Formats: sequence, structure tokens, C-alpha cells
Amino acid sequence: MNFRQLEIYRALMVGGSASRAAELLRITQPAVSRAISELEHRIGFPLFDRVKGRLIPTPEGELFFRDVDGAFTGLDTLRASAARIRDFGSGSLRIASLAALGSTLVPRAVRRFREVNPHVSITLQILSSAAVRDHVVNQQFDIGLAADEVDLSGVDHSVFQSVRAVCVMPPDHPLADREIVRAEDMDGIAFIALAPEDRARARMTETFDAVGARPHIVVETPASLTVCALALEGVGLGLVNPAAADGFEQRGLIIKPYEPAVYFKAYILFRPDAQRARLVREFTSALNGALRAGSGQ
Repeated sequence: MNFRQLEIYRALMVGGSASRAAELLRITQPAVSRAISELEHRIGFPLFDRVKGRLIPTPEGELFFRDVDGAFTGLDTLRASAARIRDFGSGSLRIASLAALGSTLVPRAVRRFREVNPHVSITLQILSSAAVRDHVVNQQFDIGLAADEVDLSGVDHSVFQSVRAVCVMPPDHPLADREIVRAEDMDGIAFIALAPEDRARARMTETFDAVGARPHIVVETPASLTVCALALEGVGLGLVNPAAADGFEQRGLIIKPYEPAVYFKAYILFRPDAQRARLVREFTSALNGALRAGSGQ
């Protein structure tokens, strides 16, 4: 069993046919068939059933492919690592963030960080909070920023931000002339809601229930950023993390304080022992600096 045989086997499984595998690898179809036969001889069990000229994976072949594909995924990771080292040097940092911070505060932190670490390769992914947590726990990312609905078990964490929600609406909205939007104003209003699992949404609902207000939910979405975009289009009114509204006011979005106070809370997550790494410590400092600058401190 050699690497070339495994490469051809994987191409066959991914491509679905010997002709497609040959096309992907730029070899002949007989070369594909010969490599598969040699691989089957080496491992001692059939990978495919031959049915009317087609190769149908056997159960053993399907099982074997999981490990082969995993091995190639590891090789792809090594290739990406080699490319980063070649292009950027030895340092790299992988960051995952929820959308509200990933489109505003995190890019500012990246700028601050790169001012003193210009040769570090940075990967930034914008994900759901649950996906952020899973990627950090699985050690695919070094730092994560997630909302407080995530499961914090198995991950180092601390509170990163706690900020009051603001009310966003189009410029022609009936509440646009209010100095403060209050919970009782929400009764019957077309409302753009966050996802049901979002704890900030639950806190919003508590304020509505306390005064007997019943907003009319017209759209549900997991991201404050999307709430802002929908509100700007006139779809309705929403309560959002103010970080997500950054830049929308210049485009015409109306942003008002909301009473009573509802807080969005975000956690910073680390891989086990990641806080000891110099680059992680420095990027955490950059995040905190960007947060202080944004709050006027």
C-alpha cells in the first residue's frame, strides 16, 4: 500500500467513478483500475463491487474511506500550515467570532495587533456562537468570541463584554422621533427578533411581558447585524448589540436607547493552555484595547 494508491482511491470515492478520478488526477482510467486492484490486494479485502461496469463501494470500503479521508484532511492541514509559514513566517493565530463583534470590534483589534506583529498569519472566521465554541474546544481555533448562550464546559473563558441593547428602525418608523423607546411602545409593533435560543432575546421578552406588550414578530434571525440590515430596509424594528449597528447610522438607520436595560453578554474563549501563548495574550490585549476605545474609555 502506497500513497499514490490511496490518492487514487480517495479520488475515486470523491469523484464517484473511475473516469472522474482519472480526470481529477490527470491519469488514464486503466491506471485508476490497476491502482485500485493493487490496493485491494495489499489490504486483503474488496473496496468495491463491480456491477455492470460500475464500481460500488463495499461496506468495508466505506469504512476504510473514513480513515483515508481523515488522513488526507490532516495532510491538507499540513500543506496550509506550510503555506502560512512560507508566506508569513512562524507565527499564526486563529480567531473565531460571532457576527456582531466579528464585523466591527475584532477587525479593529486585528489592526492593533498587526501594528506590533506584522508577520503573523491571522485566520478570522465569523460563525455562530455554538460553532465558535465547538471550534475552540476542538482546538481548531486559538481564541473565540461567543454570546452567553453557549455551553462553557470544557473551555477556558471569561466575560469579555456586557453592553446594553439599542433599538434600531428605519427613518420613517412611527417611533423614530422618540428620545427613548420603552417596552410598552413595542405592543403590536412589527418586530425583528433574534433566534429563540438567544439569551438576550429571552431578556427582551421579559421586559415585554412585564408591561403586557406583544410585539408582532415578522422575522427571526440569529445575528444582530442582520436585524440592522432588515430594519434599514423597513422590515421592522429590532433590539440589537450596539456593536452590530456600527456604520448603519451613516446609511440612515435610526438608533435609540431602550428601556428597561437589556444586556448582551459575550465571552472570550480559549483552547486549554492557549492563554499562555504570547500571540494569544497579545491579541487578547488588542481586543481589550479596541473595546475600551469603542466605549470612549
